[in-house]
Amino acid sequence: MKPSKEFQNLPKDFWANIRSISQIIGYAKEDKIKIPSIDDLKKVFKELNLSYAHLVDKRDQLTPQGIQVINYFRYRADVLINYVQLRLMDAEDAKKLFTELKKKHKPSCPIPMNKQKGKKRAPAYFTGIINILIEAHSASYPCDYSPRELTTITRDDKPLRTLARWVDGAFTSSVNPIAIWEIKEYYYTTTFGSRVADGVYESLLDGMELEELHEHEGLKVLHYLMVDSHYTWWECGKSYLCRLIDIMHMGYVDEILFGREVVEQLPALVHEWVKLARGNQ
Repeated sequence: MKPSKEFQNLPKDFWANIRSISQIIGYAKEDKIKIPSIDDLKKVFKELNLSYAHLVDKRDQLTPQGIQVINYFRYRADVLINYVQLRLMDAEDAKKLFTELKKKHKPSCPIPMNKQKGKKRAPAYFTGIINILIEAHSASYPCDYSPRELTTITRDDKPLRTLARWVDGAFTSSVNPIAIWEIKEYYYTTTFGSRVADGVYESLLDGMELEELHEHEGLKVLHYLMVDSHYTWWECGKSYLCRLIDIMHMGYVDEILFGREVVEQLPALVHEWVKLARGNQ
């Protein structure tokens, strides 16, 4: 999923408003993603002891910025309800898709096991799907499917930036990569715990470091997030799905692939990476 052009490159104070409003009214309730009313906006800023005049005028009409804010909330709700949740899989769906792709492509790439025990011990289906698709479309270019080192950008054979965290994959290498990605598959969790929440903020940290690299050094590393588990993300974690849509539009992630969307979009993305790799030769 790519960000909507309507909400890209907006100033950071726009996102300060989105977060402040979401904090007070909440992100979601049951199967609904919340969209604030004019009264909600006024209530939020009164509660924060801040002015709402930039969003609601003296006639109780939305200002241009207020209209933009409400339009974003509507967009966020629509895309989560009508696009994202329909693509999220659970373990049995992912197992079926993984088995089909493994039979079709006969991969030689690594297929890691999940971290479960007993009967739940199995291949990490979503990661396996991603690795298989990347290998199948990478035109034999190398890929580090599980970097066990920090991502480093170099210049003149010296480190220019080294990211704070290990990532889950890098094309073609974790040194001067064209693209890096994080994978968040949580098929066997029973609640939306702190470990899952931390995954969102880890991707935000990576994105902020890459933003700084681009702004100050003019170097672009493509950054992707791939997430799955309908139960964990949709049933338990709608508020964090909202946050994911936010950080993508803030520019901290180039694209987020939700569930079976990896089959729909990842091959085309890998073809783009291959073109960039050829251009670097």
